[in-house]
Amino acid sequence: MPVRTTYTPKLEVFPPDISPYHQGNTGIDYVTTFDSGMPGPHVMINALTHGNEICGAYALDFLMKRGVRPRRGKLSLAFANVAAFEQFDSADPYSSRYVDEDFNRLWSEDVLASRRNSCELTRARAYAPLVAQADFLLDIHSMHMPSPPLLMCGMQERAIDMGRAMGYPAHLVRDRGHAAGRRMRDYGEFDDPASPKTALLIECGQHWEQASVRVAIETTLRFLRCCDVLDSAFIDAQLQIGDPPPQTLIEVSAPVTIKTENFRFVEDYRGLEVIREANTIIGYDGEEAVRTPFDNCVLVMPGRQLVPGLSAVRLGRYVPSP
Repeated sequence: MPVRTTYTPKLEVFPPDISPYHQGNTGIDYVTTFDSGMPGPHVMINALTHGNEICGAYALDFLMKRGVRPRRGKLSLAFANVAAFEQFDSADPYSSRYVDEDFNRLWSEDVLASRRNSCELTRARAYAPLVAQADFLLDIHSMHMPSPPLLMCGMQERAIDMGRAMGYPAHLVRDRGHAAGRRMRDYGEFDDPASPKTALLIECGQHWEQASVRVAIETTLRFLRCCDVLDSAFIDAQLQIGDPPPQTLIEVSAPVTIKTENFRFVEDYRGLEVIREANTIIGYDGEEAVRTPFDNCVLVMPGRQLVPGLSAVRLGRYVPSP
């Protein structure tokens, strides 16, 4: 698998012990739902969509160890691709992203109902009824490269409104997803303009930086405060990161989907670079130049795994504040 980057990660955090949460109480391994018995929304916090993105596991462990319970509605705490997580190898930390295929490209009914089989599809099929029940979903991720955190809001305005209500992180991103498959964040009613159900995906920073764990916890607490299912005094006591500068919204026009085995960037992009002039070459896909489509183009999450079918980078622009 070709990888073209000069970045070598430093492992500051390692996988936490999640074995105490194996049993759960839902009939799905590593999934626990707390029911307040009072009317209210069903809120789901999801970690380990990718097995090497461990900051979300720390966020769930943080809540579990503090005995968090909803005062209304339900709260589900879920560890997704545990099979990949259990394969983590500090000598090759990127390799535990998934076992057979990307768990976060399976979330359409035709894929879930297909005759295909894989470790991730088996897990997604068991997981899907829970995801469909949730009114609010936060899916916790991290990134290949060091970067400020990004709240990936999808295309529904209500998700952007929720990101603004959270007040964190500083960068919100409106994006459609990937050509390789549908994400959990966009499953079912979460991407239905007529539904109130809302899902957000947080990219917390580089996979194994200590700061990403703090971002995951901070984002989770702010998300739960917006959902109004926990005691606000508990949340306020746990917050440690101050409010960021005024939030900015990046609107992604489209991802650059890799076509050939020979994709390469012209520079070692890390993310959020602004390319001032339209038609600037930022890479090559085989012999084809990849150019910026407009002035002041923002490069969102340049990829590390530059293989056909994956997204090399997402191209966006800053949207003026309303």
